[in-house]
Amino acid sequence: MVATFAEFEADLLSLRTREGMLVAKGKGRLKGKPPKLSTSQQAHLIKLLEAGEHTIPELAELFSVSRATVYRVIQRAERVRLTGVDG
Repeated sequence: MVATFAEFEADLLSLRTREGMLVAKGKGRLKGKPPKLSTSQQAHLIKLLEAGEHTIPELAELFSVSRATVYRVIQRAERVRLTGVDG
């Protein structure tokens, strides 16, 4: 019986959280974590990569980010190049 009420309360909390996030997003307040690299830094990274002068690990060290971040920037740039849409 107690478990049923606990589950119900958890569902209500989840619902209120989702509703609050939708309201915040509608007001432009829900931003999320800021990107590690600015748009200009991402463009610079892509230019350096396309020039063929640096490897992925070198770019990661140069921009003080992980290799995974470099790969994500590359994937995003490729997606934008192919579709013209970011995200």
